[in-house]
Amino acid sequence: MKIGLAVDGSPYTKRMLSYIAAHGELVAPDNEFVALHVTDELPPHAAGFLPHDALRQYYADEGEKVLKPVREFAQMQGWRWRERHAVGRPGDTLAEIVAAEKPDLLVMGSHGHGAFTSALLGSVAGRLLAQTRVPVLLIR
Repeated sequence: MKIGLAVDGSPYTKRMLSYIAAHGELVAPDNEFVALHVTDELPPHAAGFLPHDALRQYYADEGEKVLKPVREFAQMQGWRWRERHAVGRPGDTLAEIVAAEKPDLLVMGSHGHGAFTSALLGSVAGRLLAQTRVPVLLIR
């Protein structure tokens, strides 16, 4: 089974990883885990002032800040592991990556915002639920 893990470096990601590690049915030896992270794109008016190489390095550094501790945790657990990092709008870009990866299950931590906050700010989980056909396990 291929399991996609939407990670953002928050305490909710840590809670999700702990949940998976504690549930043996998700950690079968033949399961493959794919960490999915999207770094939010800088606004064009700000990004335009940075040299292209500096901007690319910024995005790489931001992705590594999130993926490194997750990678280390997965290695300690002995999980079969891959990573995907992209830059863009997290909900939409994650949906595109999920469509390309075709995991059997997508697991993510939920920030637990109420309906009012989600309507105002948008919700990555909500976007993924609306835009993908993959079963999603939300961990709160």
